[in-house]
Amino acid sequence: MIPYVTNREYLDSQARRESNARSYPRRIPIAISEADGIHVKDVEGETYIDCLAGAGTLALGHNHPVVIEAIKKVLDDKRPLHTLDMTTPIKEEFVEEVFASLPAGFSRKARIQFCGPSGSDAVEAAIKLVKTATCRRSIMTYQGGYHGMTHGSLSLMGNLGPKKAIANLMPDVHFLPYPYGYRCPFGIGGEEGARIGSSYIERLLNDPESGVVAPAGMIMEVVQGEGGVIPAPDEWMREIRRITEEKEIPLIIDEVQTGLGRTGKMFAFEQAGIEPDVLVLSKAIGGSLPLAVVVYREELDQWTPGAHAGTFRGNQMAMATGLATIRFIKENHLAEQADLNGKRLMRQLKEIQKQSRSIGDIRGRGLMIGVEIVNKEKPADHLGSYPAYPELASSIQKECFKRGLILELGGRHGSVVRFLPPLIVTPAQVDTISEIFCEAVKEAEASVGNSQKAVQEVR
Repeated sequence: MIPYVTNREYLDSQARRESNARSYPRRIPIAISEADGIHVKDVEGETYIDCLAGAGTLALGHNHPVVIEAIKKVLDDKRPLHTLDMTTPIKEEFVEEVFASLPAGFSRKARIQFCGPSGSDAVEAAIKLVKTATCRRSIMTYQGGYHGMTHGSLSLMGNLGPKKAIANLMPDVHFLPYPYGYRCPFGIGGEEGARIGSSYIERLLNDPESGVVAPAGMIMEVVQGEGGVIPAPDEWMREIRRITEEKEIPLIIDEVQTGLGRTGKMFAFEQAGIEPDVLVLSKAIGGSLPLAVVVYREELDQWTPGAHAGTFRGNQMAMATGLATIRFIKENHLAEQADLNGKRLMRQLKEIQKQSRSIGDIRGRGLMIGVEIVNKEKPADHLGSYPAYPELASSIQKECFKRGLILELGGRHGSVVRFLPPLIVTPAQVDTISEIFCEAVKEAEASVGNSQKAVQEVR
């Protein structure tokens, strides 16, 4: 029996024995002992609202009754826990439910590949799939994108930090501009900035001197999560779909974080009324347990047996919890609730912005919202966008944590505060979240102001 009783004892033990690559404990310094719904409790008895929710994995929050019941049923019925890619009744039900959740035009002639249980492995599978089907080699991806930490998926990432020390990443990867209104890559912003972006991509693909050979595929997020919660405009999405269809470039949409109701639709791509060629799913699809799949158009299924495998692609318990989660989301209209509660939270955050001197932009869809923290003591650019303020964003995160609210940071320079609560969050809980955030912003801004004043006095 481990005799630890404080968070610090557990964290010190973790620091002694775990990899230096660990990240969340450095910003969220607790040892979790209990979890229920949107709340977690640490070993010292303190309770927190969890607005990280396993980075979007816990669509129904912690230990939801339908998830627990699904686990118990698998165990009580002596179902197999591990089957590689052999089929089972649970697997057949799960596949049927996934396909029924997708637009009929896409699912009617789709195939599904079970991968190793991470989003990264599903991205790797998707890349291998389109390269095999097209016999091409280059992949197009987007600035600000995040698709995982394995060697191939890391090569598709916009963030330079994790890539700097890794030599010989996957070659023939080409980065495209993503429509980011607050920090437009073309210095224009708005609808015109997005239009120029799609026009640039089309001209690039038409240019015989572009230096980019015909791509095997294009991968993208409809809402960039780790990149700072940046939603792509619907019209831009439709243009990208048109371009890729005309150029016969398989479009891979990574919905690892947005899938299953997070953005107010069952799948984020539905907002723009388009369909992908390849859809990557993980996180919520396993109903809190590890699971990842790729769903794709049948004409791309050019793999030979064993072309992509993975020992743990047959996680039966995750299929059972995933099945229960999908059904609960659909039966209880949680996507629609995510849309309403997301708009409620967005309204309240915009009210906080009016009182704040550090909030530059608020954006997102459904219950996936980002608040970009900026330094308004420094000059804005010609679009009125101020420099990122990661130190203040970190202070706001800490002040939220002190008040019992767990949030994560992301985006450029780690200056975007991200809200990813479980889909079961209630309007009253949304109000509490925004109240805590408001208090944290005021305190963090006051502390920074006092620090700046003290420095000036010393000078």
